[in-house]
Amino acid sequence: MKQQSKFSTHQQHEQDAELHAAKKAGLEFDSVEQLLRHDAAQTAVPQGIARRLGESIEKPGVPTRSWWRRLLE
Repeated sequence: MKQQSKFSTHQQHEQDAELHAAKKAGLEFDSVEQLLRHDAAQTAVPQGIARRLGESIEKPGVPTRSWWRRLLE
């Protein structure tokens, strides 16, 4: 049992080292869109914002009247 925990700790250290090496090497993107897509995949949206966005999408938009129609009415 003790050896198993040492093994898992060793694996964790290796994974941390690989992650650190990947971060140190850096990522290169061909376009800004790729950078934004990568960032969006790495960033979690807070639940409150996701809920409000869902509610906003469900509501039908109210068409706005042009300024001259508002002026004449």
